[in-house]
Amino acid sequence: QLVESGGSSVQAGGSLRLSCAASGNKRSNLYLAWFRQAPGKEREWVAVVATAYGGTYYRASVQGRFTISTDNAVNTLYLQMNSLKPEDTAMYYCAADPDPGAWSRQSFRYWGQGTQVTVS
Repeated sequence: QLVESGGSSVQAGGSLRLSCAASGNKRSNLYLAWFRQAPGKEREWVAVVATAYGGTYYRASVQGRFTISTDNAVNTLYLQMNSLKPEDTAMYYCAADPDPGAWSRQSFRYWGQGTQVTVS
């Protein structure tokens, strides 16, 4: 089970840190991701971390502003978001999969319920 938290309303230029707590059967070597979905738009990947080797991947629009990280001691995935822009407004979801094959909604098997981020 994945449970997101940390979403809020902030002004442009501000920062937020999203958390995604994992519970249940602990699996290793997962791909953990943050996606977001704005009203009327497709769900898009934001950042991915490959826990097997620590590789991180970011979509171009958040590169340099967002940082994905994990804390294995507490089974939590984070997304640090700095220099937020109105276009970052969306519902943010965490996702996990042992072998997604692609950074797409269809490729990740496990999902949280989402947390809302609003930037004005």
